[in-house]
Amino acid sequence: MEILLSSLNLYIIGIGVILFISVYASKISEKIGLPLLLVFLGFGMLLGSEGIVGIEFDNPHLAQAVGTIALVFILYSGGLNTKFEHIKSVMVSGVLLATIGVLLTALIMAVFIYLVLGFAPLHALLLGSIISSTDAAAVFMILRSQKIKLKNGLNELLELESGSNDPMAIFLTIAILNLIVLAQDTTIEKMLMHFFLQFAVGGVLGIAFGYLFPRICINLRLMQTGLYPLISIAWLLIMFGLSSHLGGNGYLSVYMAGVLANKYAFPNKENIIAFHEVIAWMMQIVVFLTLGLLVFPSDLPQIAHNAIILSLVLIFIARPASVFISLIKSKYSKFEKFYISWVGLRGAVPIILATYPYVYHLEESHIIFNIVFFMVLISVLIQGTTINFAAKKLNITEKDGDDFVI
Repeated sequence: MEILLSSLNLYIIGIGVILFISVYASKISEKIGLPLLLVFLGFGMLLGSEGIVGIEFDNPHLAQAVGTIALVFILYSGGLNTKFEHIKSVMVSGVLLATIGVLLTALIMAVFIYLVLGFAPLHALLLGSIISSTDAAAVFMILRSQKIKLKNGLNELLELESGSNDPMAIFLTIAILNLIVLAQDTTIEKMLMHFFLQFAVGGVLGIAFGYLFPRICINLRLMQTGLYPLISIAWLLIMFGLSSHLGGNGYLSVYMAGVLANKYAFPNKENIIAFHEVIAWMMQIVVFLTLGLLVFPSDLPQIAHNAIILSLVLIFIARPASVFISLIKSKYSKFEKFYISWVGLRGAVPIILATYPYVYHLEESHIIFNIVFFMVLISVLIQGTTINFAAKKLNITEKDGDDFVI
């Protein structure tokens, strides 16, 4: 028993040290201009089986579960920090980028994956779908930590897109996996029905839960203010679980609920938002460390050449093409569209989706995961470190003294 308690104490100390170092890394990140996402992923790799610490971790199922839970809290916090009145003017453009833009990115990438890697068409489309969405955690983290203020509602558009385009990428990934594994049981009609069900159920429940939560807080009248964040967690988990169980998209539900809840005044609103912001930061640290642990650095050189080619295609061809086509009728100038294209950061979501092929026991699972991981590293390294620079060069930043605040 004493040995067991001693081991438990060591694990607790280790977790505390890791979290402390991860938080302290934010100061280093600010000084050298390196995105925190990259720092956390690198830290996870150092902790892994081939790193300095040598933690043995090779469980994509667990990594997927951790990523799913983390995304729920990250997206909800992102929604709670988004003011509804700010995103009304960019709603149409955001939805177009989150649906048509993701689909176009997946299709364009699939063509190049087929040509570069020689994958079968469906497998090429699968990899294209996995890498098709921008990442809410990465975009929220970089735009807000660097306090980048952009003209013409671009902050809201980029955050709305990144917070709402995950459902489309998840749908495409699962649909293609079903086509590959269960081809005889999957038809176009079933896929379309599944698509509309996910977005309809997810959207309706997100609106309902977001509308009801402020009223619940008003009617509860709790004496202990510390219980309000707890009730918000309970409400969040019920919402995500119910939406997913009914065939809806839980990620869409939690993001929409967060945005709508922020529209109303209710008791302890500021405390609840601040609480979820802290939880979201912790979840970002946990998920990036976990995904860093999952990768084996010695495997990356084998796919580096192809991953670099595909990354350049994604950054300079697929993403810009999808943005310019999706926003062809929008109010945005070509310079603003170039910037929207540049902030197509990939992050935790593509890496989490890259664990799905393991669940379906695809032969290409390992190479898909490594390619996606490498592409995310390149995206964050190239785009994440130059977001502020690109905004200034394209002259789309707000001038000092403007009242705009994210």
